[in-house]
Amino acid sequence: MLVVAALLVVLIAVFVARIYTIPSGSMEATLHGCPGCTNDRVLVDKVTYRFSTPQPGDIVVFSVPGDWHNAEVPPSSSSSNPILRGLGAVGAVFGMERPGQTDFIKRVVAVGGQIVSCCDARNRVRVNAEPVDEPYIHFDPAYGKAQQEPFGPVLVPPGQLWVMGDNRNDSVDSRAIGNGPVPVDSVIGKARWIVFPFSRFGPIGAPQSLTGG
Repeated sequence: MLVVAALLVVLIAVFVARIYTIPSGSMEATLHGCPGCTNDRVLVDKVTYRFSTPQPGDIVVFSVPGDWHNAEVPPSSSSSNPILRGLGAVGAVFGMERPGQTDFIKRVVAVGGQIVSCCDARNRVRVNAEPVDEPYIHFDPAYGKAQQEPFGPVLVPPGQLWVMGDNRNDSVDSRAIGNGPVPVDSVIGKARWIVFPFSRFGPIGAPQSLTGG
């Protein structure tokens, strides 16, 4: 029975849902990953995008594209001990340990065929020349003034996503030199719930507004 239960857990983690640890502060204050705090564990739905595609406003977990040159968190090292590797893999399933591969969590700002740029006179990102209302964005005072760095305009290729962290002055994302859009095929799933710490347990709120023509 223990073997069957373990197999079920693994199958669910691979095909249905998995818990991920937020490894950095790039999604503050929507998701906690700040130094000195209890990092959020989030439940990621792996089923939704088998029947639909990510949309602007979605918070997604994705495998870092191989051509990205900038990352926030280096890949975790793997132990040479097979027992420790196995325990680490089990811990990663439950969000106790960061997976060996580098996975990021960001918000989709624009999808294939849309043109994204920054910023208008009110410091708002524009999609298809229309300003985007983003009530969730955050600026870490430790990294300067609450101002987004200008970029674009960028035409997002079909089948790709322009992703950005909610913490706009402390996020390595599509804007970084050497990075760019993320292929939809790299998306692992959609972040749905904060499952730990229990004080923050609940669904991850949908953005109040995200438009852009």
